[in-house]
This record gives sequence, structure tokens and C-alpha cells, in this order.
Amino acid sequence: MNRANLYVLVGAFLFGIVPGPVHPVAAETHEARVTLLKDYEFAEAVLVGIRNARKSITCSYYLFVVHGKKEPGKVLDELVRARRRGVDVRVILEKTRKKDRLNEENLHTAALLSRGGVKVFFDTPDVVTHLKVTVIDGRFVFMGSHNLTEGALRHNNELSVLIDSPELAGETLSYLKQL
Repeated sequence: MNRANLYVLVGAFLFGIVPGPVHPVAAETHEARVTLLKDYEFAEAVLVGIRNARKSITCSYYLFVVHGKKEPGKVLDELVRARRRGVDVRVILEKTRKKDRLNEENLHTAALLSRGGVKVFFDTPDVVTHLKVTVIDGRFVFMGSHNLTEGALRHNNELSVLIDSPELAGETLSYLKQL
């Protein structure tokens, strides 16, 4: 649906012309087993997922801060360990044209990951990649609101999901390859 049609539908709904909710049609639907990960549950679940990975891990995060941070540092360490045991590990991070904290933190984390053999990529500076997703072994997808920061992993109110679906994992990986 293009943006103009969406505006027409939303406007019609808001002004009472459409007699009920308008549900967008998904491009594809998949059978899946889904686990809700609240607040700090995400950190432990993603660490277990990384430890159990056998073939591949692909992550994309808006912000990955490891400077003296306990939980994000554990994630970084597990990604490097996975790479050392032969897992193909790829991390995509946000990069902007500004000289700001986001760039400083992501560049620092990228350097540490790269030293550990992890392949690190940045999006183009003209596009904001606000994703928070990890795909493990082409089957498990961790997706939601958690960045890899101490606040998100230990202190904030956050919600993410673990989705066990090879089909959704494949679709997500295809999307990530386009970034």
C-alpha cells in the first residue's frame, strides 16, 4: 500500500467513514513459536542463543555500548567466542555523519568485535538503521526494543520477542542483506 492510500484509509477511519479497524495485510505470514522477553530476560536469552549457535549469527543494532558496561560486554565476548569456535558472526551497526556519542560508541564496539574476528558492517550514513535484531542459525530471531546497552539490558522497561521460525529468519536475513 502506498503512502497516499494509507493516509486516505487513516483519515477515513479517524472521521468515522470506515466502520471498524483497518488491518494491514502482511507480505507473508509464518508459523512460529514466540517467547516474550521482558526487560532483563532478553539479555540472558540472547546470551544463551549466542552460546548455542552452531552456524551463523547476524545482528543489527542501533546502539551497542560496551565501555565499562557489564551486560553488553558479555554479549560482545560471546559473539567473539562464537566466531572463535567457527560460527559466521556478522554485526551491522548504525553510523551517522555527525560526530556524536552514537558513532563513538558503535565505532569503539566495532573495533573490539573486529579484533575478535567478527565481521562488522555499518549502514550508509544517510539512512537510519534503527533495528534491534539477532538471527541465529537461520532459525531463531530475537527482535524488539532492546539495544545492546546497559540501560536496555538491565534497567529500562523493554519488550522483545524470541521467534523460532526458519521462514521468518530467512526473510529477516534477506532484509538485512539489503542494508
